[in-house]
Amino acid sequence: MKLILALAGLAMAASVTFKNKTIDYPADPPGLPDRFELVTQNCTGCHSSEFLTAQPKLSRATWAAEVAKMRRVYKAPIEPGDDAKLVEALVALQGG
Repeated sequence: MKLILALAGLAMAASVTFKNKTIDYPADPPGLPDRFELVTQNCTGCHSSEFLTAQPKLSRATWAAEVAKMRRVYKAPIEPGDDAKLVEALVALQGG
């Protein structure tokens, strides 16, 4: 018992010194061009611009289904009235 108390006293007497350290964060990836503002507003809250530009080329119908799924399944706050413009922007983002 005395040994445990002695060790506890040693631990309490020991000091810990923290040194300041600089952490360099990576640069933010470039955003999407201004003409894709609707994509930025509706998609980049969850998806990076890098992720969005790396998607395979999808048809308008497939993008429309993806937009509907994001709203229905993931509760994305996409206004239904923006669907057509958003789909066109996503197709254009892929060079379509």
